[in-house]
Amino acid sequence: MKNILIIDDEEKLRNLLSRIISLEGFNVFQASDCRSALKKIEQTDVDVVLCDVKLPDGNGVELTRVIKDKYPQIEVILLTAYGNIADGVQAIKNGAFDYITKGDDNNKIIPLLNKAIEKVTLAKRVIQLEKQLHNRQSFDSIIGKSKSILSSIEAAKKVASSDASVLLTGETGTGKEVFAGAIHNASKRNKQNFIAVNCSAFSKELLENELFGHKAGAFTGALRDSKGIFEEANNGSIFLDEIGEMPPDLQAKLLRVLETGEFLKVGDSKPTRVNVRVIAATNKDLIKEVEVKNFREDLYYRIAVFQIALPSLKERIADIEELSLYFLKMFTHKTNKKIIEISRDYIEILKLHSWNGNIRELKNIIERSVILTDGSELTVDSLPVELQKLNTDKSKGKFLSAFDLASAEKIHIQKVLNYTNGNKTKTAELLGIALTTLYRKIEDYQIK
Repeated sequence: MKNILIIDDEEKLRNLLSRIISLEGFNVFQASDCRSALKKIEQTDVDVVLCDVKLPDGNGVELTRVIKDKYPQIEVILLTAYGNIADGVQAIKNGAFDYITKGDDNNKIIPLLNKAIEKVTLAKRVIQLEKQLHNRQSFDSIIGKSKSILSSIEAAKKVASSDASVLLTGETGTGKEVFAGAIHNASKRNKQNFIAVNCSAFSKELLENELFGHKAGAFTGALRDSKGIFEEANNGSIFLDEIGEMPPDLQAKLLRVLETGEFLKVGDSKPTRVNVRVIAATNKDLIKEVEVKNFREDLYYRIAVFQIALPSLKERIADIEELSLYFLKMFTHKTNKKIIEISRDYIEILKLHSWNGNIRELKNIIERSVILTDGSELTVDSLPVELQKLNTDKSKGKFLSAFDLASAEKIHIQKVLNYTNGNKTKTAELLGIALTTLYRKIEDYQIK
């Protein structure tokens, strides 16, 4: 039910309006002057204000400005005994929804209230959606408490406020786009566009057009000028996923944008200027790609000003339960199912899996289980056959526990390697073992 505040020093008129409006299903509150009205607004979630122009301690036109400055979502309808064009114009400038004359326009009040309520409802919905979007793209939306993910989050938070280019590395499905969105959202560019593109999803020609746009007549079917995502993201951020798949010709064009802030649209001879922050991601070893001439060295150093390695799910086993519960809540909401928990056996099997597909694979498995489950709990029976087999192997003693000594050593070595950005000499030093021992363990444990 919507809340209406009537501000008028005439008590009889307040009571009359209050009765009429309450009969339409609204909650009605009253105030006799500016001071008591502002106090009521502070205490109550007011949607629309009906306010007299002449008040004992002020003017309704000026009060409108005060209300709109502090509570922009509230709509104000001004009532006056004597219509005045100058007051009406100033009222609208101050943000009033409308300005009507008492008596002559009484039949307009209820329709106006309904229109104002529609506007308030829409504004609140927009605020709610913006808040949801903010939450989805904030660091708070990144699930997990393991040291490896917290380390990556801390690094991302530190670089977010700068304009430095960021390179996110890690296996496919580790959440690189989520991190990119959070970095943008925490930056000074967060009011501008954040646009993501997967460089492996297009041919060279289509990717060039997607990134930089084209001029009319540049090719058959190009009937009008078209903006690329660099132009659309001007003053914002662009996320280039799988940048290691970008063709060499486009790498040169991207390098020019990063160095000069300029690029040429397809078929254009005049450069277009932009100010865009680039956040890139790859699951490839770009240093090796540079060595074999698949990736430009100068571009690598341009995009890798600040590198953040995202841990695989194998490195954050402790987060699996929390992630699973998060996805359970997501998919039960989508399917309107009443599944409220996950069995302990189910979680233990998830912890034994290899997770080559990382978080994306876990998400898909939870969605599958939700679809298959009719009860209130996810059980082992809803898991894919290959995961159910882990339970059988475990019971036969054929599978190592995720917490045995070898597994713990492998995870620890991987964490130290991540900390040193793959520097094996430094890693061996920190672990207190010989470099040859480290290489042997990397081979034995198949650490990437």
